[in-house]
Amino acid sequence: MNDEQHFESFLEYGKTLSPFELKNALIDMARATEKLGTYTLLNAGRGNPNWTASTPREAFFTLGQFAIGETRRIMAEGALAGIPYKKGIAERFYKYVERNQNLPGIFLLKEIVDYGIQVHEFEPDDWVYEMVDGIIGDHYPIPDRMLKHTETVVCTYLMKEMGGMTSETKDYDLFAVEGGTAAMCYIFDTLIANHLLTKRDHVAVMVPIFTPYLEIPELSRYEFQVTFIHADELNEEGRHTWQYSKGELNKLRNTDIKALFVVNPSNPPSVAIDTVGMDYLKEIIEESNPELMIITDDVYGTFAEDFQSLMTKIPYHTIGVYSFSKYFGVTGWRLGVIAMYHENIFEKLLGKLSTVNREDVMSRYQTMVENPSKLKFIDRIVADSRQVALNHTAGLSTPQQIQMMIFSAFALLDTEEKYKEQTKAICHRRLKLLYKNLDLPYYLQEHSTAYYRQIDLLVWARLAHGQAFVSYLISHYEPLDMLYHLAKDYAIVLLNGNGFKGPDWSIRVSLANLPDEAYEMIGKAINSIFQSYVESWKKDKKKASKQVAD
Repeated sequence: MNDEQHFESFLEYGKTLSPFELKNALIDMARATEKLGTYTLLNAGRGNPNWTASTPREAFFTLGQFAIGETRRIMAEGALAGIPYKKGIAERFYKYVERNQNLPGIFLLKEIVDYGIQVHEFEPDDWVYEMVDGIIGDHYPIPDRMLKHTETVVCTYLMKEMGGMTSETKDYDLFAVEGGTAAMCYIFDTLIANHLLTKRDHVAVMVPIFTPYLEIPELSRYEFQVTFIHADELNEEGRHTWQYSKGELNKLRNTDIKALFVVNPSNPPSVAIDTVGMDYLKEIIEESNPELMIITDDVYGTFAEDFQSLMTKIPYHTIGVYSFSKYFGVTGWRLGVIAMYHENIFEKLLGKLSTVNREDVMSRYQTMVENPSKLKFIDRIVADSRQVALNHTAGLSTPQQIQMMIFSAFALLDTEEKYKEQTKAICHRRLKLLYKNLDLPYYLQEHSTAYYRQIDLLVWARLAHGQAFVSYLISHYEPLDMLYHLAKDYAIVLLNGNGFKGPDWSIRVSLANLPDEAYEMIGKAINSIFQSYVESWKKDKKKASKQVAD
C-alpha cells in the first residue's frame, strides 16, 4: 500500500471512530515511526496528568499502618488479626503520632484528625474509627451512599472548589462512586429507570464535549434526540472564546428538551462557562424551561480561576459530578462523587409521573423501603448501581473513600493553595512552550484552565494568511491530515477536535501528561506541517499567476 492509499484508508477508518479509538491507529503509526530511530513517541492524546499528590498518599499509607496495629491489638495469630475497636481509638492514635514523628505523612494525618474534631465537631472516637475501619475495609460501606464523616469533609472540599459556601454542605447529598465515568453510567441508568427520561426523549448537549456524552445518547437503549449548544462566540480577532452565545443558549427555551449535559470547564477547549453565560442560562430556565434537568461534569474545575459550577449556581436543577482523577493524579484510584441539592427538580418530577410509570417505579424499589415514593433520587442512583436487589452491598469501597477524604482534607488544610498553584502552573507553562514553538501569538482565553488546548487550524490560517488560504486548505486537504502526518512523520499523537463536536479542523493537545520539553517538539512539528500547507498554497498561487500571464 503506497502513502496515498494508506492515507485514504486512514480517512475511512477515522470517519467511523471516536477520537479515543482513532488514537489507537495513530499510536500504531507513531510506534512504527519511533522504531526508525529519529523520533520518540509523544502521546498527548490523553488527559492523564504526569503528576501525583504525594503527601496525601503518605498519610493514607501511614494511616494503614496504624490501622493494622489496631487490628492486632484485638487478635494477633500470625497473619490472622482482629478488627478495629472503637473505644479509646482517638487517644491511641494521638499516642501513635507522638511515638512515630518520622513516619511519612504523619503530620498531615494528625492535622486531618484535628480538623475533623475542631472544625466539624466530630466525636473523636467515631471520627478516627471511621478512618481506621474504612482503610482496613472489613465492613460493607455504611451508609452505602457514603461514610458519614467522610461525606462531610468531601462535601466541604467540593463546595470550596465548586464556588459554593461551606455552610451549604448540609444542603447536599453525596454518593461516592468509581470515578466520573461510573457517575455518568449510574445517572443515565436511574434517569431511565425512573421515567424522567425515556427512549427517544429530547436532550441538549453543550459542545465541544467529552465524547461519551455524544455517544451514550445514540445507544439503542436511549436513542435520544439531541440538540447541540455550540460554544460559538469569537473575540474581536475572530479567535474562539469557547463561550456560548445567547442565540445558542436560547435553544434551551424549547420545553421539549428535558435534560442538559455539560462538561464545565469544557473538554477539549478547557474553558469554564463565564458569569454572563451562567446567568443567562439561569434566566432561560426561570422564564421558559422550569423543569430542565442539568447534569454537569466538573472534573477540571480546580484548574480554573474563580470557578463556579452549575451545581452551586443553579442547584435546584443540577446533578453535579466530580472526579478526583486529574487534580490529584489518581485516575487509577477511580475516585469521584455525585452531588445533589436536597431540594431539586428531580424529586419534583418523580411526583409528577403518570400512574403507570409511578406503579412501575414503586415496584422497582418496593423490596428496599416501605414507601418507595419517599426514596430520594440520589438513593435510587445508589440502588440502581447494584441493580436494586444488591443495594445492601452498594457503595464505593471504604479504602477508596478514605483516600478521597484525605485528598479533600489535604486541599482544605492547604490554605495558601500551594498545591493548586503548582498544578495550574504546570499547565500554563506548557501552553506557553507550545505556542512559542507554533510561531503563533500566545493566546489564553478568559476562564481557561490550560489543561488542554484546542487549536482550530482554519482560524490560524485566516489570522496568518487570510480567507484565501482558508479556502485553499479546505479544498486541498482533509481535517485529519495534520494528525496523520504528526503520527507518521513525527511519532506524535493528538486527537481530532471534531470528534468532540468541535470545529472540523481543530486538534486537541493535552498539556497535562508529558514533560515540558515535549511541548516544544509538538509545537515545532505542528508548525512544520502547517508551514508545508502554506508553501504548497504559495506554489499553487505562483503557478496560477504564471498560467494567467502566459
